[in-house]
Amino acid sequence: MLSLMGMAESFLKTLQMRKPSELSTVQIYNKFKMEKGKQMSRIVVGSVTAVVAGIVALTVLGGSWYTVDSGERGVLLRNGAVTGTADPGLGFKMPLIDSVRRISVQSQARPYVDMLAYSKDQQTAGLSLSVNYRLPADQVETIYTNYGGEEGVLTRLLDRQVLEETKNIFGRFNAVTAITERERFAAEVQMAIQKAVVGPIIVESVQIENIDFSDAYENSIEARMLAEVEVQKVRQNAEREKIQAEIAVIQAQAQADSKLAQAKADAEAITLRGNAEADAIKAKGAALRDNAGLIALTQAEKWNGALPTTMVPDSTVPFMDMTAKVTQ
Repeated sequence: MLSLMGMAESFLKTLQMRKPSELSTVQIYNKFKMEKGKQMSRIVVGSVTAVVAGIVALTVLGGSWYTVDSGERGVLLRNGAVTGTADPGLGFKMPLIDSVRRISVQSQARPYVDMLAYSKDQQTAGLSLSVNYRLPADQVETIYTNYGGEEGVLTRLLDRQVLEETKNIFGRFNAVTAITERERFAAEVQMAIQKAVVGPIIVESVQIENIDFSDAYENSIEARMLAEVEVQKVRQNAEREKIQAEIAVIQAQAQADSKLAQAKADAEAITLRGNAEADAIKAKGAALRDNAGLIALTQAEKWNGALPTTMVPDSTVPFMDMTAKVTQ
């Protein structure tokens, strides 16, 4: 309205500067209409420019563009109400009234430190473990609607079950067994937690990080282990001595068997020699019996032809019987 008044005042001043005879009523009207059109055009252009600038400003300042990472899913809200979900990538939302809540669907680890528990033999221990989990990508809308996000799922579904199931499983193990069979203990804890947790969360694995008993009990375990080591040493020494004794017995038996075998061999050799000599004597006796002149023949063969140089008076000539007849 102020612009039109200014335009009219400017037009009147122009008319006053001219002579009345120079202007007619039609000319005055046409001139006024032309000035009014120019002014309206400037107003319309300015208004459109202002509207466009306002829209651009709202788009930039109101955050109409958003991105969702590959390890996330987005929950779209309009005035606080869930309208859908968003996959990874670039998206557009209405400024001021729309918003995006991002929820991670990657595998993550949640630690639990120094959880107090009692073993089957009433030993106190502080258990530390970590739970690897992930949220299913197709249930992010339920996660936000029912639990308000990831932390709500963890506190309402996971945390209480981890504490309860870990205590229950640890109570089935003796203190020593929980240490010596740690893998079995961890496997049973994992199975119990996976079975107990029901909802939009996936428990992938459980790792037992530490089992911390009291100092007194750990010292007693160390002393017990040292005693068991000593017992094992004694057993090993006894077993070694037993083996050595068995080896000595085997060696002695082998030596005795060897000597017995040698004695049997010697006896058999003596028997064989005696039998041979007896057979030889028997053969000689038979030869002498069958050949009476064999002795005289042997004596003659051995005689060198010389008579004794010294003889005792009235003695006979030794060695040969000259009176014997030789038979043809």
